Amino acid sequence: MLVLVLALGWGVGLGAWSNSRIEHVDALSGAEDTSGTTYLIAGSDRRDGGAVSQDGTEGARADTMMLLHRTPSGKSYLISLPRDTLVDIPGYGKYKLNAAFSFGGAELLVKTVEEFSGLTVDHYVEIGFDGVSEVVDSVGTVNLCIDQDVDDKKSGLKMTEGCHDVAGEQALAFVRARYFDPTADIGRQQRQQQFVGALMDRATSPSVLLNPFAQVRLAGAGSDALMTSDGTGIVDVGRMALTARSAMKDGSTPVIPIENPEFMTKHSGVAILTDDDDIAAFFASVEDGTAEVPGPK
Repeated sequence: MLVLVLALGWGVGLGAWSNSRIEHVDALSGAEDTSGTTYLIAGSDRRDGGAVSQDGTEGARADTMMLLHRTPSGKSYLISLPRDTLVDIPGYGKYKLNAAFSFGGAELLVKTVEEFSGLTVDHYVEIGFDGVSEVVDSVGTVNLCIDQDVDDKKSGLKMTEGCHDVAGEQALAFVRARYFDPTADIGRQQRQQQFVGALMDRATSPSVLLNPFAQVRLAGAGSDALMTSDGTGIVDVGRMALTARSAMKDGSTPVIPIENPEFMTKHSGVAILTDDDDIAAFFASVEDGTAEVPGPK
């Protein structure tokens, strides 16, 4: 009984300490709830040394965006939202999805994603890109696989074909790299999802869960890297991590339907064009748990 009390006390104390370190942002729209629980996960460079205005938007970018949805029945889906997807940004018109964050920060990104997907965002979780490196280093390494030799000068990714245990710097390069890949942002989506799964595996491994020192390192690095919507604390982030891990384990990572991956716009260059009806049907199937997932390669 004493051991149980001490364990519970340790968990509560660690959670309270982590919560006190997380920054919060007024991101949620207050839209009518849709069924299940939906997380919008964004990877930004607002803490990557770039200039940021007082409202947190100027010079900041969100090039990694994922929707994580858990249905009332418990089925989970992790869906990458390509940064170059052509969407209707409220108050601005048609632009690429990542422009929403540059124009209006987390709040506008949430509204844009909600209009695009039809799903109401319950929790917004933003991860600073430099935080990816620190979080990985806090748990040691993550195991990542690649199907070709890569020496990408722009991202700093340098890996040989195969699977490798990589530390924070190379993990960050892995999730950011896209110029070496002929599939560009589509290939990066797949690597980002692989990274999420690898990090969840490592963070929930016995070497971390049963090691108080590792827990402190992970909690510290994670909370330093995070910015969440008001009311979203470390417990919600933990649930998000378990939900993402479940989706990755089950292979529940459906891909949004794309009409034209190289659509030439008038003002935004080449973008990813989608069909409104196809997108509506896709996210309706995600909400009710019937979405088709990619088969084994």
